[in-house]
Amino acid sequence: MTYLGKIGELSLKGSNKQEFENLLVKNTRKYLEGKKVSVKLIAGRLYIECEDEDCQAVEFALSHLLGITGWAQAKTCENHIEEIKKLVYELAEIEAKKGAKTFKIDARRAYKQFPMNSYEINCEAAGPVEALMKVDVHHPDVTIYIELREKTYVYTDANVGCRGLPVGSSGKGLLLLSGGLDSPVAGYRMLRRGMKIECCYFHSYPYTSEEAKQKVVTLAQKLAYYGIQTYLNVIPFTDVQMKIKEKAPEAWSTLMLRVCMMKVANLMARRCKAKCIITGESVGQVASQTIENMTVTEHFAEFPMMRPLCGMDKEEIIRTSEFIDTYETSILPYEDCCVLFSPKHPVLRGTVEEAEEIYKALEVDDLIVKAYKEREIYKLTLSEARKIEEKADQE
Repeated sequence: MTYLGKIGELSLKGSNKQEFENLLVKNTRKYLEGKKVSVKLIAGRLYIECEDEDCQAVEFALSHLLGITGWAQAKTCENHIEEIKKLVYELAEIEAKKGAKTFKIDARRAYKQFPMNSYEINCEAAGPVEALMKVDVHHPDVTIYIELREKTYVYTDANVGCRGLPVGSSGKGLLLLSGGLDSPVAGYRMLRRGMKIECCYFHSYPYTSEEAKQKVVTLAQKLAYYGIQTYLNVIPFTDVQMKIKEKAPEAWSTLMLRVCMMKVANLMARRCKAKCIITGESVGQVASQTIENMTVTEHFAEFPMMRPLCGMDKEEIIRTSEFIDTYETSILPYEDCCVLFSPKHPVLRGTVEEAEEIYKALEVDDLIVKAYKEREIYKLTLSEARKIEEKADQE
């Protein structure tokens, strides 16, 4: 069986294009470890040859592989027009039985020695199909693609791919992962820009349940399907939150919680060699996400802050969460620590000077270090999520 993946943004790279392509092939092979497959990338196309029993694994890989715009299962033949017409007709018959009434042929002749040009191939291949369907070049029910390369590949409408850059091409970031809709989408968007991620979740047991923690483990696992592998660090944050409730002005409790999270994130980012901290903040979405309050949060971060959802609204975020299959998990009714003890009237426009004064009065540094040291670590791979001991070396 043959699968074909279409390369998008990588084709625009310059002198380092080969590095990105090599990484894409390497990532594809990681998805398919243990399978009898052949993976190669030639002239802007990713080709995977596999046995029938491995088709499901290949389709899972191509559905999650970052760096391709689309993919399809293709039929192949030699570069002879009669063989091409036969394959096109076979695919058209299948589509007609599914209910397609109109079609279009889209031929591309990368193999320039072929005696016909693309338009002539289109016309010749369409002839027999017109007995089954009508031609509609503007809004066809089905498009049948023909690509002439070292051999001919014929396939119907391609599946949507995960555009972007191969994971691992842009360093590593630390994702502050909650159980909500936003942070998994933020992690996915940074994965699409080629960044490996490690996840950090703040857990306030017994105020947040074990179900809430398991919800986040599931979300991290779904991100691992795109990132190939990640780690989830579960930070026990109950003592820190209780100190905030005890000593911080009520209006400042949510903002102080985020400040304390930044303090832990600084420790985590240094530990895992991350180059930035990623959050799911979107401007104006909640009280802690005004420009002024986001400035306060960023002041306490020792690494660049990445906020990939900053200009997105909730509908856009929901659509992405549905695409990456995190939506149903994110809306499960288990609250995370961010909603605990939320004030009725939170501060909307805090200042750095006020925040520093309040944070100093909390005297919470020792509790932050303690929470960091007592974290639980989960390793998320393509096949499982399991709790592990402290890592000797961060990947």
